[in-house]
Amino acid sequence: MTKTSPRRLRAYLIFGALVALGLAAWIALTALQDNIVFFRSPTEVAENPPAADRRFRIGGMVQEGSVVRDGLDVAFVVTDFNAVITVRYSGMLPDLFREGQGVVAEGRLHPDGIFVADNVLAKHDENYMPPEVAEALQKAGKMEVRP
Repeated sequence: MTKTSPRRLRAYLIFGALVALGLAAWIALTALQDNIVFFRSPTEVAENPPAADRRFRIGGMVQEGSVVRDGLDVAFVVTDFNAVITVRYSGMLPDLFREGQGVVAEGRLHPDGIFVADNVLAKHDENYMPPEVAEALQKAGKMEVRP
């Protein structure tokens, strides 16, 4: 029977620890993948629609004249000035939600092309817009870059 040198034993332990750490990281990332919610602009959704069961956030400006209310059910159009997506939401909208303002809605795109939101966020003052929305509008050339 041969005896393993301390140096070789240490190398095996380090290798084993790295394998265990990599396996733990892979398991954590796989588990979190289902909970990650990605942001998309209306143009990105129109060009590459996500799977119907995939949750994501859509953001842009609420198109003027597009808000239709029926009790707690609301339908409105979100635009990045290149494409539009109709959003349906059932519930209380934020107090600052209005036409011509920035909005981010979280939910799923149904096969009929309507985005059904279960959460709607509106900007909280005239100087704030969700970073994703601002970036999408800047790409569309509809918003100036502020210093």
